[in-house]
Amino acid sequence: MLEELISLDKELFLFLNGLGSEAYDEFWKIITKQLNWAPFILAVFYLIQRKIGWKNFGIVILFLAVLIAFTDQITNLFKYSFERLRPCNDTDVNGIARIVIHRDSFSFFSGHASNSMATTTFIFLLLRKHYKFAFLLFLFPLIFAFSRIYLGLHFPGDILTGYLFGATFGFGFYKLYTFFVKKYNWQTETVN
Repeated sequence: MLEELISLDKELFLFLNGLGSEAYDEFWKIITKQLNWAPFILAVFYLIQRKIGWKNFGIVILFLAVLIAFTDQITNLFKYSFERLRPCNDTDVNGIARIVIHRDSFSFFSGHASNSMATTTFIFLLLRKHYKFAFLLFLFPLIFAFSRIYLGLHFPGDILTGYLFGATFGFGFYKLYTFFVKKYNWQTETVN
């Protein structure tokens, strides 16, 4: 059963990775770098601060920092426990796939997927009552993590597992945040 899933994962990777072309390689290299998302992140931070005020914004930033650190460490624990090779290092696919970027670290599961989904889930839950189109935030982890398949750095299973863990951690940290908001009576109302 596990071997069949891994085989399907590799086939799906080859299909999705094969959709790329050299003309778009530089674009996806830009997409995959976290720093290039800074304007988007700053815009989201502005929307958060505008709705909850500076004091609560600082608390949210603290929760996000701990969430990212936690998610990143769990991801690394899995990577070094499973030691799954990245597609760029997997001899079953690396001779067929379009490998745009090469990394020597392990693949399972994707830190890009888990961190982006964790933060997006947390922020979505925080903003959903304030912004009608808050669900559009989920385009960020979809595009960000797809870049990893495009570039030959992750299998789809790595991405989906990262999404699952990330969404779970983001939801858990949001619940923890709301617990502290209620316990310490932090103001969470919209600031005009």
